[in-house]
Amino acid sequence: MRLVEMDENTTLQEQLKEDVGPVILINQFNVKPEEADQLLKAWATDAAFMKQQAGFISTQIHRGIGKSCVFLNYAIWESVESFKRAFSNPEFQSRLADYPSSTVASPHLFRKVAVPGICVE
Repeated sequence: MRLVEMDENTTLQEQLKEDVGPVILINQFNVKPEEADQLLKAWATDAAFMKQQAGFISTQIHRGIGKSCVFLNYAIWESVESFKRAFSNPEFQSRLADYPSSTVASPHLFRKVAVPGICVE
C-alpha cells in the first residue's frame, strides 16, 4: 500500500500530535478493478479489529458508483489519542500488508465544524 497525504499543509503524523476529540478519520482508497474484492476483504478485517479498540465509535465504507474503484471510508473516534493507539498497534500495522499492491490510501483526521443554520458542531 502506498500512502499519499490528502492535505499538502499537514500530514497525518502531524495530526496525531493534536489533543482533540471526537475526530473522524476519512480515508480514500484507490485500487485496480481486479483487486477491489481483496481491498474490501482487508478493510473488513481491519474494521473488525478497530471495533474492538478503546475509543472506537463507528465506521462505514463507500464505493464510487459505476465502474469506480475509489472507496471512501470514515471512522469516528472519541479522540485523536484513541485513534493513534489503535493505528499504531503492531497487530494493526502488520495487517496493512494484506491490502492489494495497487492500493493508494489517503488517510486524514477531521472534526465537525458548526455552520449557523446548517449544521451543529
